[in-house]
Amino acid sequence: MKLTVEHRTVYKYDPPSRSGLTRIRKTPKSGRGQEVIRWNTAVSGGTVQARYEDQYGNIAELIVHDRDIEEFEIVSGGEVMTRDTCGMIGETDGFAPLWLFLKPTRLTFPGKGVAEIADSVRVPFSDPVAAMHELAAAVSERIRYEKGRTDARATAEFAIAAGQGVCQDHAHAFVAAARCLGVPARYVSGYLRMTDGSQLEASHAWAEAHLDGLGWLGLDVSNGISPDENYIRMAVGRDYDDVAPVKGFSQGAESEEMVVSLSIDV
Repeated sequence: MKLTVEHRTVYKYDPPSRSGLTRIRKTPKSGRGQEVIRWNTAVSGGTVQARYEDQYGNIAELIVHDRDIEEFEIVSGGEVMTRDTCGMIGETDGFAPLWLFLKPTRLTFPGKGVAEIADSVRVPFSDPVAAMHELAAAVSERIRYEKGRTDARATAEFAIAAGQGVCQDHAHAFVAAARCLGVPARYVSGYLRMTDGSQLEASHAWAEAHLDGLGWLGLDVSNGISPDENYIRMAVGRDYDDVAPVKGFSQGAESEEMVVSLSIDV
């Protein structure tokens, strides 16, 4: 399936921002399940100073803001050919060793809630794919999908205690619980085409678990499936902090407004 994407992020400053620096991870790479046909990122109000692959193999760009700007805009998009691999990514590039994906982070630090979810898995690990799907279902049962209840700073334990969250919280809770079970797991950011014709307001998030002999298996807890041809993988890391599509700072403005729009079409 050929998916066409346009992802626009605009920051509005009042008074004008004197200076700023932004790092973006908004460029997908070709790999198993997807082939990037064309992709471009255009910046207004700044200049790309560096483009590199980080330790996880993600494409990152550093942008220096122009001086005294009222708006800063990033528009990324292109065409990606996707296919359904039942969530199986296999072994992928990147310098990060597997043991790094067993280590807790601030957002995935395990507590009582994570431990309870991990302990609830009853499927034997002789069938690791089924065990990971059972773990994903357990996370979904503990965290009901609800917008506006959490933000980018929410930890897995916070979302479990609240009983509500979004795709980011589902991914963090799954990653944390999988690591408790001794399974390397990582956070994935990307895009999802909604088959009902609606559009997501921002990028999507899911998780991947590394299984011996199989490699990385994707699991979208929020939708109860493994990613298929409607998904585009953009970046991977230990948690959201490692893969944030846009992260940076500005100086001089007293108020900052962010407007995001995303369209994904066939």
